[in-house]
Amino acid sequence: MPVASKPIRVKRIYAKWAPGDGTRVLVDRLWPRGVSKDRAALHAWLRDLAPSDGLRHWFHARPEAWLAFRKRYLKELAQPEALEALNQLYRMAARPKNLTLLFGSKNEQYNNAVVLKDLLDGMRKPPTGTGPGAVRAMRSRQAKRMTR
Repeated sequence: MPVASKPIRVKRIYAKWAPGDGTRVLVDRLWPRGVSKDRAALHAWLRDLAPSDGLRHWFHARPEAWLAFRKRYLKELAQPEALEALNQLYRMAARPKNLTLLFGSKNEQYNNAVVLKDLLDGMRKPPTGTGPGAVRAMRSRQAKRMTR
C-alpha cells in the first residue's frame, strides 16, 4: 500500500524541533534520556512499532548485521501487537501534513525508523509468511531435505 506522496522524514529526537516536521511520532520503546515531553513536541508515541528488547540488544552488539536486523524487525512488525500501531502510522502518513519519525539511536543511518520509512514510502508491508515467496522457500527447503 504506497502511502506517502510527500517525503517522510527520519530524525533523532535530540535534534531541534522544526516547523516543517509536521506530525512528530516517536517510534522507540523507551523514552529517550534527557528529553522532556515539552521539548519532544510529540503527536504520538507508538511503542509497539519499536523492535523487541531482544532484537534491539542483538543489533546493538552487531551493527554490521543491518540486513539481518531489518529482516527480523519486519517479521516482528507482522505480529498482531505491532500491526495496529503500524496501521495507525499508515493513517498518519496518509494525511496531508508532513510526517517525521523520531528515534533515539546514535546511528542515524541504520535504525528502526529507517525501516518504517521504507514501509511508508511503499517498499512493502511486513512479511506474513504466506505469500508466493514464502511458498517458494518452503518448497525449496523440502526439495533439499528429500535429496539428502
